[in-house]
Amino acid sequence: MTLLGFVMLLCILGAQATVDLRNAAAMAAGLCNTKPTDLVFLIDSSRSVRPAEFEQVKVFLNKVIEGLNVGPSATRVGVVNYASRVKNEISLKSHKTKAGLVKAVSKIEPLSSGTMTGLAIQFAMNVAFSEAEGARKSPGVSKVAIIVTDGRPQDNVRDIAVKAREAGIEIFAIGVGRVDMPILKQMASEPLDDHVDYVESYSLIEKLTIKFQEAFCEPTQPVSDLCVTGDHDCEHICISTHGSFKCACREGHTLMSDGRSCSACSNAAIDVVFLIDGSKSVRPENFELVKKWINQIIDKLDVSEKNAHVGLVQYSSSVRQEFPLGRHNNKKDLKNAVIAMGYMERGTMTGTALNYLSDHSFTPNQGARPGVTKIGIVFTDGRSQDYIGDAARKAKENGFKMYAVGVGNAVEDELKEIASEPVADHYFYTADFKAMNQIAKKLQINVCQEEDPCECNSVVKFQKKVEEALQALIKKLEAVTKRITALENKIV
Repeated sequence: MTLLGFVMLLCILGAQATVDLRNAAAMAAGLCNTKPTDLVFLIDSSRSVRPAEFEQVKVFLNKVIEGLNVGPSATRVGVVNYASRVKNEISLKSHKTKAGLVKAVSKIEPLSSGTMTGLAIQFAMNVAFSEAEGARKSPGVSKVAIIVTDGRPQDNVRDIAVKAREAGIEIFAIGVGRVDMPILKQMASEPLDDHVDYVESYSLIEKLTIKFQEAFCEPTQPVSDLCVTGDHDCEHICISTHGSFKCACREGHTLMSDGRSCSACSNAAIDVVFLIDGSKSVRPENFELVKKWINQIIDKLDVSEKNAHVGLVQYSSSVRQEFPLGRHNNKKDLKNAVIAMGYMERGTMTGTALNYLSDHSFTPNQGARPGVTKIGIVFTDGRSQDYIGDAARKAKENGFKMYAVGVGNAVEDELKEIASEPVADHYFYTADFKAMNQIAKKLQINVCQEEDPCECNSVVKFQKKVEEALQALIKKLEAVTKRITALENKIV
């Protein structure tokens, strides 16, 4: 009997583990559906929360939002910012898409005064969750508040938290650092184990993202075949495995080190120079994201003495070469050099930086190789403080293939002026630094070597044309066969 009980326990645990794995797989594949929810974040921006820490809170909010099914009839999201006063940053009715929400969250600024958490809960109950601000009265719509705080409130939270819970608001309380845990528990809904979380510092708050994604996640379908739901950023082929997937490439292509991209020209020699905006508007925490983004692109290149060489230039009010082309000829050293780059701050002189690229970065004494394709990748987060027209034109007239990437307050007309033709393929924009990894996936800079016009290549070309003609003929024959079959069925 004891053995039977043990076996049954293993079965139960195994079943639960399977469900957990499916939920995790569903989230990874974007298969989560969230029941209709009105979700309001209450974020503490008192003096004790430093600016860099407040940025980490915003990253956490946006990562939770990314896991939600956002929409007027699905999940609506609001954000209340509080210190000694309360500010309704985002109403439940304000944004109907994730992109709009993420952009709005990224623009929130700290209030930097006291800590009136009770006042914030009162405001959420009376205003943020009101119909006037977009809350729904339907019994099928859940009301959820997530409070993030790092200190002791200067007002009473117990009584107002009780009223909020009695009004049907489910409260999650997240404490950071020297937070008062007993008061945190006074705010939260039961069971407390599910509704109270603590992290030692704001740098660790992101680890709670998965918990809240799981809390709102309801898998909409079995996930045994994940590739049925999409390609999951596989450039060529998605292959389903047990509860997961992997990417593969078509014949003649190589899977790159990012595990998703494919290249038929990994042996092509290219000189790539990154021109990176290090102005003060970027901010230190976002500058670290830019460095990770650069390394994402480097991962897609065949960095070696013979093939891809990479240089890096940073600019603000002045221009600074971080390292020239050819100094680092393996990915490990190259990526370490990118991570070691310091942040300049100050202004945004993009025109000056483009001139430096043309006059210095792609010259032989800076490592550029004659006869090799030259690629410039310009990143900026704002309007240039100098004229860029002549410098952008000169770079393209010199034969450089120019990509322009903008984030936040970057001016799209300036990006298009920098970008090579066709412009739509050479410029990218996103409102938020956290979405830059999506640009890294889309940006394809591998260049194929031009074919040697020898007789053998002519034969290969002829063979390809014959194969293409045969494939076209087979498709036509299949279509004719289907028509004949259909006619036969009608006659019968």
